[in-house]
Amino acid sequence: MNRLSALRELLAEGRISTQEELVEELRAQKFVVTQSTISRDLGRLSAVKTRDASGRVIYKLPEDVMASVPVNTDLKGLLIDISHNGSLIVVHTTPGSANLLARQIDTSKPEGILGTIAGDDTIFVAPSSAKRIGETVKAIIEEFS
Repeated sequence: MNRLSALRELLAEGRISTQEELVEELRAQKFVVTQSTISRDLGRLSAVKTRDASGRVIYKLPEDVMASVPVNTDLKGLLIDISHNGSLIVVHTTPGSANLLARQIDTSKPEGILGTIAGDDTIFVAPSSAKRIGETVKAIIEEFS
């Protein structure tokens, strides 16, 4: 098994909350890793931080996060605020929800969006046109209504 496969398995277990824990787990499996190696690997796998049922922050794979959300989940409750400065849209979410909402935006591709960058509770949305930014904001709001 290679390092990325081992990392995927650890993330699928849904119990790891820090990069240091991942380093320890992989070293126990005889992999030579550092925190910066893990950081790069998490980026390659597009791993996200999310909250488990107890509220603890853990690393997960994006497909595991989406699979754990029931289809009829009301994502609107996760959106707190949305604003723009004429060139960039900023979406504020409940803590730990930004990746989930950004993934939904990226998947549904409302018109006028080039892409998103998500943190823990904030999403930066790159609009395709500054002239139509108001329409893009409305499209995002409608997505979560």
